[in-house]
Amino acid sequence: MNSYIDPSSLFRRYHNNPILTRQKWPYPVNAVFNPGAVEINGETLLMVRVEDMRGYSHFTLARSRDGKTDWRIDEKPTLEANYQSNEEHYGVEDPRIVWLENLGVYAITYVSFSKTGPLVSLATTRDFITFKRYGALLPPEDKDASLFPKLIKGRFALIHRPIVRGEAHIWISFSPDLKYWGEHQMIIPSRTGSWDSTRVGLGPPPIETPEGWLIIYHGVRNTAAGNLYRVGLALLDLEDPRRVIRRSEEWVFGPRTSYEYIGDVPGVVFPTGAIVDKNTGEMRIYYGAADSVVALATANIKEVLEYLKSCPGQKES
Repeated sequence: MNSYIDPSSLFRRYHNNPILTRQKWPYPVNAVFNPGAVEINGETLLMVRVEDMRGYSHFTLARSRDGKTDWRIDEKPTLEANYQSNEEHYGVEDPRIVWLENLGVYAITYVSFSKTGPLVSLATTRDFITFKRYGALLPPEDKDASLFPKLIKGRFALIHRPIVRGEAHIWISFSPDLKYWGEHQMIIPSRTGSWDSTRVGLGPPPIETPEGWLIIYHGVRNTAAGNLYRVGLALLDLEDPRRVIRRSEEWVFGPRTSYEYIGDVPGVVFPTGAIVDKNTGEMRIYYGAADSVVALATANIKEVLEYLKSCPGQKES
């Protein structure tokens, strides 16, 4: 029998949180949160969602040598929405970043707020200076998307969160060319009565481990005080990520501190970026807190996987 692992002990808040705030920004903004994360040439790069004073969002880069301190922030927006287009008419939000080895590019999936609702868009880059936009991948309403960092049986795979019949579950889809998507399948549903009963959505991009694809996701429960965002875990099969191997019944991380409860949207922890140190096993999770600041939590990936092994397997529907 596996010894009990306290899920609340897996993720530890960085002692100098929050790591990025609007007060540190080089130009006037309302809030900075929900960053995509990637490591390049020994540096951590965060592509931060920045909300301006109109309520529209764009992306700005912040860089750090240790991923924790001394952030260098671009003096102006790195990737702005095309406000004249239908696709990005109301801004761009919540980027997730993966390196696509087969194409030799970084792929950035993000939410575009179109005139007809939120949808999943894609851009690629090699240098985070110039970007190639692919446009919308799937119709609205859809959010919380990321490509897998490698092909699955010769095809691209995408995790995303469409709204179907008013329900918000995590789905997977496949494509031969990043243009045509099919074989759509729900893989992680919200759970009635649980902490993730109202909706679920992907956090950082899928993380490849020897045990399977590690999925860190947010779950929402509607309370008398509003929506409460917490974090759960799941493990997908490496060869067939449509198959859920394990899923946590409990949340493993939730709002506790003042910066997670005081902000534009109280009671929110919203992870969107993760970097794993292959030498130490430290996993750094970058998350938006209260839709106002960027914060950091760390975990040992071996401990996270050990905990997931103690979680129940997904029941067949």
